[in-house]
Amino acid sequence: MKIRAVCIGAPERLPGRKTKTGIFKHPVSGPVIVDTLGLAGDAVLNRKHHGGPDQALLIEGAETLDWWTKELGRSMLPGTLGENLVIDGLDPAAVAVGDRFLIGEVLLEVTGPRLPCTVLTQRMEEPGFARRFLRAGRPGIYVRVLKPGLLEQGQAVSLEAHGGPRILLTALIRALTGKPEAEDRARMLAAPLGERVRKSLSG
Repeated sequence: MKIRAVCIGAPERLPGRKTKTGIFKHPVSGPVIVDTLGLAGDAVLNRKHHGGPDQALLIEGAETLDWWTKELGRSMLPGTLGENLVIDGLDPAAVAVGDRFLIGEVLLEVTGPRLPCTVLTQRMEEPGFARRFLRAGRPGIYVRVLKPGLLEQGQAVSLEAHGGPRILLTALIRALTGKPEAEDRARMLAAPLGERVRKSLSG
C-alpha cells in the first residue's frame, strides 16, 4: 500500500449554511507534519463532533473513491469525502479497531468508523447520500496518532493487525446504527475505541 494523496482543508461555507466547515479537502504536495491533533494547516471547525486525538485523521481507500466515481457517475478526487489520507490498496471493510498503520516514522491506530452526517450529504449534493454511504459498506477510518512525523504522497504504508478481539469497522457501524446484543456491545467496548464511539456505543 502507499499514500495516493495527503489532503487538508480551509474553512469554507456550504450553500445555504451560515457556519463554515472544514470538509472541503484538497491534495497538497510535499511533506506535511502530523501530530496528535492531525495535519498541520487542516481546518477542523466543529470540534464537538470532529477532530481531537481520537479522530486526528480520516483515511479513505483509493479504491473507495474509484468505486464512488462509478456509482455516482462523477469524478471523486482525493479529499472529496473530507478525508485526510487516501491510500492505494486499502480495503476498509477488512480494517478493525486497533489496527495500526505504519508510514515512515508515523504510527496511526484505528479508533472507529466515519459515520456520515448532514454536512457530508450537503457537500456531495446528493440527497440521501448518508444512507447510501452506510449501505455501501466502505467506511472511512478514523485514527489516533501514536507517533507523529511527516506524511506525503507516495510513502509506503503497512498495516499491522490488532492483537486483541477483531472488531471490524463494518460490524461497528451496524452496532452504532442498530441495537447490538449486550455480549457484542461488551466485546466492542473492550477494543481501543475513540471516546465519541465509546460513548455512542455505551448508550
